[in-house]
Amino acid sequence: MRTTILLLLVSVLLVGCEETKEVSSINPTNWTKRYANIKNADSLEYGKSYLSIYAQIYSMSEHKTHNLTSMVSLRNMSETDTIYILRAEYFETHGTSVRNYFKQPIYLAPLETAEIIIDEIDVSGGTGSNFIFEWKIPKNAPEPLFEGIMNSTMGQQGLSFTTQAKRIK
Repeated sequence: MRTTILLLLVSVLLVGCEETKEVSSINPTNWTKRYANIKNADSLEYGKSYLSIYAQIYSMSEHKTHNLTSMVSLRNMSETDTIYILRAEYFETHGTSVRNYFKQPIYLAPLETAEIIIDEIDVSGGTGSNFIFEWKIPKNAPEPLFEGIMNSTMGQQGLSFTTQAKRIK
């Protein structure tokens, strides 16, 4: 009995001392390694894409929500060209900006993928969250691919689904 209580106390202490995790991929050092200087004279094609994602979904009724982990995938589909992402801005359900992930353009090398993770505990986006991406690519290069992968596991049940961005400009 004493051993059981001691193990329980040690477990509680270990959980209580757990390192605090940052919410989402908002650490600027994750992006500063990718910063790129783009000269205005460069003959790059401009584009803008919209991606819907879900920090929460409704469960059983409109009064109960279920939190999700969201992975936003930024993909360069070119085998030969580097592309540039100028903006990755996250908006909540009502269209208010939650955060912009980097302060200056980043690059993606050929066939490279970068990811933004929105932790399950970060429900700031709500049920109708979305991203706006602005990007530049060399002429005749494939457009970048932006996907949202949402998932959650609880007990023995799992839920996952994807969304794809649409070009809006």
